[in-house]
Order: sequence, then structure tokens, then C-alpha cells
Amino acid sequence: MIVEEFVHVVFDETNPKLQDQVPNNADEEDLLQEHISTATKPSAARNQSVEKEKQPTENVADNNLPKDWIQPRDLSKDNIIGDIKQGVSTRRRIEFFEHVAFVSQIEPKSVNGALNDSNWIVAMQDELNQFTRNYVWFLVPKTDYMNIIGTKWVFRNKMDEDGNIVRNKARLVAKGYNQEECIDFDETYAPVSRLEVVRLLLAYACMCIFKLHQMDVKSVFLNGFLNEEVYVSKPLGFEDHLYPNHVFKLKKALYGLKQAPRQWYQRLSNFLLSKGYARGAVDKTLFIRKHESDVILVQVYVDDIIFGSNNNTLCEEFVATMQGEFEMSMMSELTYFLGLQVKQFKHGTFLNQSKYCFDLLKKFKMEDCKEVATLIATNCLMDADEAGQSMDSTKYRVLIGSWLYLTTSRPCIQFGVCLCARFQTNPKESHFKVAKRILKYLKGTTNFGLWYPCDSNITLSGFSYSDYVGCKLDRKSTSGTCHLLGSSLISWNSKK
Repeated sequence: MIVEEFVHVVFDETNPKLQDQVPNNADEEDLLQEHISTATKPSAARNQSVEKEKQPTENVADNNLPKDWIQPRDLSKDNIIGDIKQGVSTRRRIEFFEHVAFVSQIEPKSVNGALNDSNWIVAMQDELNQFTRNYVWFLVPKTDYMNIIGTKWVFRNKMDEDGNIVRNKARLVAKGYNQEECIDFDETYAPVSRLEVVRLLLAYACMCIFKLHQMDVKSVFLNGFLNEEVYVSKPLGFEDHLYPNHVFKLKKALYGLKQAPRQWYQRLSNFLLSKGYARGAVDKTLFIRKHESDVILVQVYVDDIIFGSNNNTLCEEFVATMQGEFEMSMMSELTYFLGLQVKQFKHGTFLNQSKYCFDLLKKFKMEDCKEVATLIATNCLMDADEAGQSMDSTKYRVLIGSWLYLTTSRPCIQFGVCLCARFQTNPKESHFKVAKRILKYLKGTTNFGLWYPCDSNITLSGFSYSDYVGCKLDRKSTSGTCHLLGSSLISWNSKK
């Protein structure tokens, strides 16, 4: 079989006669393999193919078509769409290479499943190479007094904000539940930034008219030094047969260890303080550096770091400083942070969670439901409804928990979520009816979010409201508050 390629071939995909001749189950991998095998044939065969290609393309293309279908074609330059100098590429072929050929689409459930997939083997080996580059551990003979902590592999597909799989990530974690206090660990705290602080930083950067950027430290917990003696077993699938009775002694923290977040924060904060940064007085994960009238802000959330400055030189210096000390895996303009989709425009910043909202509707099989214009009915006064039919409390609690994170950028659902959350112990059919209405409201408002304009003053203001003995059960009040920086809403709550 000889595969011939032509530049000017037109396919009429709307003709039913032609569609009947094309098999619907054509395998693209087989076509690709035939193309590769043809390209690697001896030069004589290729020369023969080239000689045939010199014939008029219309004769070759029309040999296999019905005569009543053949029509004259106008191949003049005036009818050519686009740049004639550019090549033609198939979008389906590009997606095939990007999302199928180089990453696995399936998350293995065990090590044995991962070892049968070359893509996951590469991901596992890359994780162990990180251990070698960071001098995380070294082999020591096993003794009876050691408390050996087991290890396990965790496999996850990393996705972008559109839900496309971009990377296979294999993580070797320690079984931290086997650690003994005062032996394997001491303190386990780790400060993390509040979401209100993240929104405040977004609003402030918008008002000062500078863009925020994000970076990710690769294998972040492997950078924290340990103060205790910790021993872990060898990873499954990568045993060392030359030293079967040896274990690994850790020099640095490992994912899963109780003290890993604390050790990483201590390493990073000490490093930034030594470079002239000052730690925030209230939020300990915020680092500030001032240079004359310029300032750079750095917000840390475990391994995710966002930063920005009114002087690009300070940002470039910060990037160079971090690259010199840690291995970075991503640096770009802030677009996706902690599940929040951030779009920075010239006149403001838009913050929403449309992807999370779509996933939420799909999870509860409500992606095709009807839409409603309001969150809850104005006359909705929920009570215990003890005479109503009991429903699945686990599903109800999962639904409430999913909503709570959605309130990060959706203050419009805060009251309804808190109202439904009062009846998690024994939810009734009436409670599920209200919850279903909230999902219908989300179906029609998936793209709603927060808008932070640039043209506003940096003034903090707050508002509060109460319904006064509005609860039918105990006659308590439900109050609500909100705080704005200029005209940017940064904090809100609803509380009984």
C-alpha cells in the first residue's frame, strides 16, 4: 500500500454519498502508523511516489469517486482562504499528539497498574530524580530500634483551567499516621493564607494597576530540612536488591509527614527574610519588600506563590532569587489559583469559579436541569420538618461542603448555603427540594463572579444587616456582613 499526499484536496463532508463510503470507525492510530511506515520506506519507493505525485491531482482524487459527484473546481488564488504560504494542520491530529501521545488519560489505582504504563513509569522516575537532586535521603542499615514509616505512591492527572490533562504526576508520600509524637515529629502547625487575604491582594493590585504573577515550587516539601531522625521504607516498584535490609534516612521532609508543611514554611520564610523581605504583621504568609517608592508583594499558600509589583524590575529580581534557591516548575501571569479563575484586564480583574461550578453540577447529575432566576423563594422559611420523609444525610452533607468552597467567589449563594447547612443532621425531602433549587440557580449563573475595577479609591468600608428573630425554630436572628476595599467586595459572611 502506497500513501500519497496532495496539497490541494477538497472534501465535501456534507455529501451523503461520500459519507456512505467512509467507515465511521476509522482508527487514527492505524492511519498514523501507515503514514510513519510509508515515510521510512527506501528512497526508491519514495521516488516512485513522487513521480506519481507529479500527475494532475484532480485525476488521482477523482478516480475513486462516483461520476455524478465530480464537479469542476475553481482553484484560483481569489478563492483561497488564509495565507497560501502556511501549511495545513489538522486540529484533531494536534490534540491527538498533545493529550494522548504524551500523557496517560487514566489514573492507576495501584503501583502494579502504573508499572504497566510507560507514561506513569516516567512520572515515577521523575519523582525519584527529584529526591536525588534535593538530597532528600540516603540508605542506612536497618536496626531494631528504628520506627520505619511506610511509603506509598499517589497518582494524579494534573489539569488546566479548561479541564485538559496536561501532566501525569506521581507522588511518593509517607504514611504519616505511623509517626510517633516526640520521636518522629514535634510541632505540626503550618500557616496558610486566608481566602479573604487573596481577594484583598487581587483588589489592591488592581487599584495600583499592576499585574499579579504566579509560580510553583517543584516538589515543595522536599526543600524542608528535618530536625528529627525519620526512617522510611523503600518505594514499591523501586526496591534496591543490592541492599535488601537497608532503609532510607530522611534529611529533608517528605509528603505525608506531619511536620512537612511547617519545615517548608520555615525554610521559605527564613530565605525571604534574609533577602530583605518583611513578614506581614497580621498575615504571616504575606511578605513585603520596599525599595524607595516601589513595593513588591508575595503571598504564599503552601507551594503556590503569587506576587506582583508596581516595578517590573522587582518582579524579575524575585524570580531570579527564587530560581537560584529552589527548582521552579511554573511561572506565568496569574490565571488559576486554588481553583479560582482569575482574568486580569486593563480596566479590572474578574474572579470566578465556572469550572468548579460545572464539575459540581456534573457530580450531582444536574448539568441538564432547568434554570431558575432566583436562589430561593422569598417565602422560604425552612424548619426541621420532623414529619417529612428522611433523605440520605451523607449526600446532603457532601452537597453542602461543595457549596462552601463555591462561596469563595459567589457571595450571592452565601445565605442559601448557610440556611441549608442548619439541617445536616437529619435532612428531609423539603430540604433537598431547596438544595435542588440552588443547583438550578447555579446552572444558569455558572459564569457569575466578582469584578474588581481599577478606578476606585483605597478605602475600607463595611455593612451589616440582620433579619431580627427570623428563625422559626429558636427565634434567633440571621445577620450578614460585607466589607469592601473601594468598590471591590473582599469579605462577607452570613451567620445565625
